[in-house]
Amino acid sequence: MTCSTRYPILLLHGAGFRDSERFCYWGRIPKALKERGAVIYYGNQDARSSVEYNAAVVKANLERILDETGCEKVNIIAHSKGGLEARYMISSLGCAAQVASLTTVATPHRGSETVDQLCRLPDSAFKITAFFADRFSLLLGDEEPDFYTVGRAFGTENMAAFNEQNPDAPGVYYQSYAGVMQGPSSDVIVSLPNLLVERIEGENDGLVTPSSAMWGNFRGIVRGATGQGISHADEVDMRRRNIPCVFGDETLSDIRQVYIGIVEELKQMGF
Repeated sequence: MTCSTRYPILLLHGAGFRDSERFCYWGRIPKALKERGAVIYYGNQDARSSVEYNAAVVKANLERILDETGCEKVNIIAHSKGGLEARYMISSLGCAAQVASLTTVATPHRGSETVDQLCRLPDSAFKITAFFADRFSLLLGDEEPDFYTVGRAFGTENMAAFNEQNPDAPGVYYQSYAGVMQGPSSDVIVSLPNLLVERIEGENDGLVTPSSAMWGNFRGIVRGATGQGISHADEVDMRRRNIPCVFGDETLSDIRQVYIGIVEELKQMGF
């Protein structure tokens, strides 16, 4: 059982979605890991609440998981904004002793120059967008949606302040991954954001650039083996598509193989 790690795996989703049994944010990835012996849990945080609010939710779930399993720690694998919530929980909420490792995938650790530009638009437009986004999030089950704060938090200055306030905790292993699209045709849903971010910052997965995703031990960029590329949604197998990808010197059948490799390495490291 190559993925039977010493500590259970806690998966933290990104913004805009919630954990659900009917539609798993992580696609077929949890099943692939469980088939190889992994014990999987979910963060169950809100879709569009602030990093601080969601970190407190994850902390409560973490404590429940440790009590249920009898383990001292967990391994966290987080996508996008979920990585920031994990970092805040570890550094600001005193959970370092309960986390063995944090693996982030396409987390905007360094912020976004594109968000900097968007924040220069009239504030009224941003507030109107936030109002409707929050109403939708309440329907999904969020307790405290705050799209206005969440959206602006990804600016480069705000993230620089976040990083200063949430330094890496001694004893926790940090590593990170990124993905990139080959172009806007790789994923029609994020085609426009991909073009915008490409123009301002360079290659990206439709939302996040590799330079922003780098944190701790940066393991590299997952690229498509064909012309399709790997989008922000493809990084978590959200639509359950078999997209051949290249990571390092290996060509893999689809993104599930990347996560299997991550967890197999965590096991080898004693986590």
